[in-house]
Amino acid sequence: MSSITNLEAAQKLVTQPGSLLEVGPVEVAGQSLLGYVNAPASMRDLWMLATGHGDEEYMVYLEERLSYREAASQVAGFANWLRNQGIGEGDRVAIAMRNFPEWMLAHWAINSIGAVVVGLNAWWVADEMAYALDDSKPKILLADDRRLSIFGEVSDRFPNMQLVSVRTEESPSGATSWVDAIAVGGELPEATIDPDSEACIFYTSGTTGRPKGAQLTHRGCVANIMNVAAMGTIYATHRALEAGESLEAPVSAPPPTALIATPLFHVTANNCIMQAGTVAGGRFVLMYKWDPVEAMRLIEKEKITTMSAVPMMSREILTHPDRDEYDLSSLNAMGGGGAAMQPDLVGKVAAETKRAKPAQGYGMTEVCGIISYIAGDIFLERPSSVGPMVPSLEGRCVDGEGRPLDAGEVGEVCVRGTPVIKGYLNRPEATAETIVNGWLHTGDIGYFDEDGFLYLVDRAKDMILRGGENIYGAEVENAIFDHPAVLECVAFAVPDDRLGEEVGAAVHLKDGALLDAPGLREHLASRIAAFKIPRFLWFLAEPLPRNANGKFLKRELRDVLDPGSAD
Repeated sequence: MSSITNLEAAQKLVTQPGSLLEVGPVEVAGQSLLGYVNAPASMRDLWMLATGHGDEEYMVYLEERLSYREAASQVAGFANWLRNQGIGEGDRVAIAMRNFPEWMLAHWAINSIGAVVVGLNAWWVADEMAYALDDSKPKILLADDRRLSIFGEVSDRFPNMQLVSVRTEESPSGATSWVDAIAVGGELPEATIDPDSEACIFYTSGTTGRPKGAQLTHRGCVANIMNVAAMGTIYATHRALEAGESLEAPVSAPPPTALIATPLFHVTANNCIMQAGTVAGGRFVLMYKWDPVEAMRLIEKEKITTMSAVPMMSREILTHPDRDEYDLSSLNAMGGGGAAMQPDLVGKVAAETKRAKPAQGYGMTEVCGIISYIAGDIFLERPSSVGPMVPSLEGRCVDGEGRPLDAGEVGEVCVRGTPVIKGYLNRPEATAETIVNGWLHTGDIGYFDEDGFLYLVDRAKDMILRGGENIYGAEVENAIFDHPAVLECVAFAVPDDRLGEEVGAAVHLKDGALLDAPGLREHLASRIAAFKIPRFLWFLAEPLPRNANGKFLKRELRDVLDPGSAD
């Protein structure tokens, strides 16, 4: 049997009728969508399953170690505290912090009582945080010291916001510390949860320059967790079939010991690694911030088996001069999420590690996680592909009129299934534009081959993808235009070996105005997060080129401007 035939046989075994991962039509809001027919109803149900791992180690942070049993105690305590504050089904609770264990513990507690997590980007400045809080209107904000300080700059706009402080030396006046909140104790309170109710709101860049709140449902998040489990089992079963084994049942992938190197306020780390791995009984080592030497030390010390991070992190480890000083042999998977792995990196993972195989998931917030997945020898055979679709999503490419295209024809990638979000919070027009007859328009340009493998070739949306962070050009442009000296500007992606893309901007000033790069960056520092501030700035003496409709010729500018000449 060929490798692809074995992959198809593996998927049939994993998703066959009668299995936990059986796939079939599921009714959602009057639509028949592809989904898991035996799926648990809510995130609460999955957490209850995870607590069965008992004394197995769950999370590691610095010198702290937490078992599933200890985590369950804290989750139940915080859930009861939330209930005592009047938080019930449908109420929103915002989380703003770095990768501390409390992020996931709070997430499970909030979801387990039917409340909604609002994930705030820990890199945001005060104005960005205030926008999301005003948009989502949570009743409680759970935050660490740095994020509480940022909130303090805009707190007068939210006089009724209740605060929970995490890992602060002193809690702000009126705030409740996490330690005091979980001391309430008790058993996890009961809750009635609609599978199609909101579980989480994550903010993703929008066409207006302000981020949109994607409404992830319990059904969607559960489907994503099952997709991750299914793809891991499919590839494990594929390896067994490739080895010549005769199978009556699929081969289960072992629970991961995973390094969490990317932020938990994105679906890559939160939904695809932590949530999915928690149900499987995985073990998670949290990093406060990325550092390749610290990552290698943790891989050696904690015997990390999988590292799913943006590609530049994998590249930094593989090219680090001190790499051979650390034992990285425990790794069996090293991959990318949040950005596409460059084809050369796929081969480097296999060639420069003892046993790790490359792996990559292509996904987005709007499907609660992954769309397709590719790993191991199949990835080495097709390093430019992002793999076949996950079981609970249909995929197709369409032309500019929305007509489906044949294999090999390039068009916009569209997907449909139970993981697709309910919509965008307070954005009915954006929702209607993005989700058409159940089909989510991803904004990515690509094609499917004859075997159903997806290849991405471009992005239709004007998005800059910097180290896994989505940055919308309009947001950067709006902040630049806010400077009184600026007459015209465009922001765009500049290729970067380390981060994939960096932010670049071309600026044309008003007659007689004076402004330099340091001055503009100082202006931007109070308006947008540091990672959105352009690394490359060009100050052009002539007006920016436009087309007949008056739109700036952004791509043409990007192609002719030399990064070496930027400020």
